Amino acid sequence: MTTTMTVKGQVTIPKKVREALRLSPGDGVDFDVNREGQVVVRKAGARPVSKRDRFESARGKAQVKWRTDELMALLRGTD
Repeated sequence: MTTTMTVKGQVTIPKKVREALRLSPGDGVDFDVNREGQVVVRKAGARPVSKRDRFESARGKAQVKWRTDELMALLRGTD
């Protein structure tokens, strides 16, 4: 996809990109340059894609509802 910049520095965001980012007229757009020098475009306010936390998939999945005193007894043992 190629677009042409105007004398004011404006460009039209190609339709495929607008659709992929779910952009609508009036939406803000963020531009960043990554370490490789590539321009990254995302909808303003969208969270940047970051490295996934290795604990994220387990977070909030516990089925056992421990009481504090029970958990402490289990962890400390009965020495």
